[in-house]
Amino acid sequence: MVHQYKNNGLNIVLDVNSGAVHEFDEKSYDVLAYVKTKNEENHDFTVSELEGLYKDSFFEDSENKEILDELVELTKTGLLFAPDVHKGLLEQVKERKTIVKALCLHIAHDCNLACKYCFAEEGEYHGRRALMSFEVGKKALDFLVANSGTRRNLEVDFFGGEPLMNWDVVKQLVAYGRSLEEPHDKHFRFTLTTNGVLLNDEIMEFVNQEMDNVVLSLDGRKEVNDQMRPFRNGSGSYELIVPKFKKLADSRNQEKYYIRGTFTRNNLDFGEDILHFADLGFKQMSMEPVVGDESDPYAIREEDLPVIMEEYDRLARLMLDRERVGEDFNFFHFMIDLEGGPCLSKRLSGCGSGTEYLAVTPWGDFYPCHQFVGQEEFLMGNVDAGITRTDIADEFRGCNVYTKTDCQSCFAKYYCSGGCMANAYNFQNDLNGTYKIGCEMQRKRVECAIMMKVAKKI
Repeated sequence: MVHQYKNNGLNIVLDVNSGAVHEFDEKSYDVLAYVKTKNEENHDFTVSELEGLYKDSFFEDSENKEILDELVELTKTGLLFAPDVHKGLLEQVKERKTIVKALCLHIAHDCNLACKYCFAEEGEYHGRRALMSFEVGKKALDFLVANSGTRRNLEVDFFGGEPLMNWDVVKQLVAYGRSLEEPHDKHFRFTLTTNGVLLNDEIMEFVNQEMDNVVLSLDGRKEVNDQMRPFRNGSGSYELIVPKFKKLADSRNQEKYYIRGTFTRNNLDFGEDILHFADLGFKQMSMEPVVGDESDPYAIREEDLPVIMEEYDRLARLMLDRERVGEDFNFFHFMIDLEGGPCLSKRLSGCGSGTEYLAVTPWGDFYPCHQFVGQEEFLMGNVDAGITRTDIADEFRGCNVYTKTDCQSCFAKYYCSGGCMANAYNFQNDLNGTYKIGCEMQRKRVECAIMMKVAKKI
């Protein structure tokens, strides 16, 4: 499968199966487009099929024939029209044993903000407000160690709600995790996701000592953030939080953190919010599109997509401009590794929810990920009994880019790995479905990310 597109004055060609990226001149780009019309069903060719095109009258033109010669050579070397070797390895991926490597500990089903788009209902997750006890968290860490096989590096994210509302238990669990490392030859990578309201110097010092990564929730410009992320009394949170986040990011040398925003249809110019982060001095940032029902006034709708696509293109150009003058920053969705990248199972199956990654409620129930918490049909077990619904794990393990119909012809499938299964289930009631609006945005982000890599090379 070959995908070609124009972006920022560049003619880009992506060979999907090999991952090779090419920048073509205008003539070569047009010739490739013509070649692809000769096999419109899948746009793939073997070398012999390409050589069979020489008798086409289009290639009586010497320049066109020379370009076809180059296309044939690229195909011979596996850099164009590469065969799909991934599908032949699919059974190995599906049969891999369940090795749990990461837990999302819902340390607090409670929150001190009232974000209007919160899928967790201000931390309640379709249930009740609660704080995780040390005893439940301890059992969760024991479960992780016992079910992690030979994997040494284990990941634990303190999540909510707002985890700082249960800070003493966070500290106790970090200490307990550290006590397990040497006896079991493990290493815990702790992370924290916080809205920053309760951040203080003591917490920052502990975070910098113990947390491998920190996710800081802020939506951008003051008016944007305060509209969607107010306190329960309706007042804005920006003025309180921003100085704390700036201090924490600087204390971490602008590394090992993300300032993470959410954009809605209220700020489709979200690039301005990302630039606002950069102007505040932040270097690591993410801006996620809100996911909501179309009836929600803030939800992104299909008619918003043209504006969003243009905004991603604009942001990519602005980032290149800033990098040229030494004002560069990282935007999570434009970070693509074209030379290494994730392992095979990640490319085909995604985040590992329900198999390698589990969410744990304050009372110790297991769910495939934080977005399924509270949906009883996905309750997998608990910290006392372990995984009792292995069929759920099997169902998640079976989901991949080949079981999702919409992924078959998508050039971005090995970058998004089939997309978020929670979004697929919530919008199509099918783990093997897709969230179509999300897919459109993902494809544009991949195109922008590749364009930026090409622009920097040339």
